[in-house]
Amino acid sequence: MPLVAPPPEAPPAGPLIPASLPPLTAALPRLPGLRPVRPQLWLVATEAHQDTVTRYAPLVLATEELARAEEFRRSGDRATYLCAHVGLRRLLGAHLGVAPRTVSVARAPCPCCGEPHGRPVLPDGRLHFSLSHCEGLSLIAVASTPVGVDIERVPAPHTVAEASEVLHPAESAELAALAPALRPAAFARVWTRKEAYLKGIGTGLGADPSAEYVGAGPLPSAPPGWLLADVSVPAGHHAAVALRR
Repeated sequence: MPLVAPPPEAPPAGPLIPASLPPLTAALPRLPGLRPVRPQLWLVATEAHQDTVTRYAPLVLATEELARAEEFRRSGDRATYLCAHVGLRRLLGAHLGVAPRTVSVARAPCPCCGEPHGRPVLPDGRLHFSLSHCEGLSLIAVASTPVGVDIERVPAPHTVAEASEVLHPAESAELAALAPALRPAAFARVWTRKEAYLKGIGTGLGADPSAEYVGAGPLPSAPPGWLLADVSVPAGHHAAVALRR
């Protein structure tokens, strides 16, 4: 089963990583300090794979993943979840040389409280990964250092107005300076960068999203010790990847 959708024909502006096949080893922008082993990204389109994944899921996913899938009320959300997790397990199994269903995933200690609900990790710690999905699309990253990804639909204008107050003050000011029609795309840009970074450090939204500045403009601003880039995904969406140096 192919895991990857073709890249969009017209990617948005900015330093972009195309989520295409083969995975991104040579397509990364030349970011200062990037290690020789680079993150690999896969973009999974639910519509292209949901029929096949329905057959694969009972053979590939853990019992708790299958139970989680059944909790989704909307069939589209359930299909996206299954595509994302089947894709992730097949990729991790291929990297580790084991059957996808036998891949053991645990949770690292949370950096905020120390409880075991931090970012998902593999037992030996030699391979890192991150997964994000929104309706119809999933983004998967595999790397040799901690990594985080996020993909989101560009929100409606009223959502931007309601959510901008949780951003860093400088990011909120950057959004306010834009014409109203440009704000939804800019908000998606800053939010995916921010969530990718927070997932990479293991806190997720348990940390204050206003604490770190990642920027709402065309160029991301990475927090110290991290690399941050936008990812080229289909129109109407935005995505980002964060990688620890």
